[in-house]
Amino acid sequence: MFWQWLTAPWQYEFMVRAILLSVVVGLVCGALSCYMVLRGWALMGDAISHAVLPGVILAHVLNLPLALGAFVFGVGSVLTIGFVESQTRIKEDTVIGIVFTGFFALGLVLLSKVKSTIDLTHILFGNVLGISNTDIYQTVISSVVTLTILFLRQRDFLLFCFDPTHARSIGINTNLFHYLLLSLLSLTAVAGLQAVGIILVVAMLITPGATAYLLTDRFDRMLGLAMGLGAAAAIVGNYVSFYLDVATGGCIVLVQTLLFGLAVFFAPKHGILARKFWAKIDL
Repeated sequence: MFWQWLTAPWQYEFMVRAILLSVVVGLVCGALSCYMVLRGWALMGDAISHAVLPGVILAHVLNLPLALGAFVFGVGSVLTIGFVESQTRIKEDTVIGIVFTGFFALGLVLLSKVKSTIDLTHILFGNVLGISNTDIYQTVISSVVTLTILFLRQRDFLLFCFDPTHARSIGINTNLFHYLLLSLLSLTAVAGLQAVGIILVVAMLITPGATAYLLTDRFDRMLGLAMGLGAAAAIVGNYVSFYLDVATGGCIVLVQTLLFGLAVFFAPKHGILARKFWAKIDL
């Protein structure tokens, strides 16, 4: 009985594609989320994930790859935030809030005017069960490029996130890595669109890294845990979606949130229960 329950989703081609693609997205989002958490860029991830909406819609209208439009607008939002912050007295978090809501509002306006046989609302909420071959190729390529760059320059990115002042003092071009990391964030947001949609992709870009951060103090372990948690949540979320007939993207994010909640209480060193236990020992 258990074996039948375990193998049933794999008998359908659309479920096999959904699970494998979700795992790829879970891996790349998990890896990048570690840097987002260390850098304190949760709001920046939210901004970029929402800012790509008008780019996706315009790319569809112009019959261009959706990933291209999303990436252009994602990078464009980053450059806009940087320009406004550098030229005015407004703080970064305020600029981020203004820019990403403006871009997202533009996307909603365009979405309401586009007449198409394709339901573009799946961009908001994800449509991994009905993903096309073209979208699969775009997602896989975006994920591979992001993971390759992250692992090739892992030490530089890590130093930039932990101590940008020291990184600058030893000759690392921190401005380059600042925009490179934001560009990878845009690329990863594109990869996550098909799995969970714009609204939920920010959770995949933050939650695995935040969960792993509670479980270990070593970055290499944090990276492995975050990628493993992202992939595991993708698999479990697809299973829950299959058997309960509910939204796949929502299930994936709910599983990640549940894992984070467990880590908050039961993490061996930084969990609430562990800290209370050691507090009693000290007394």
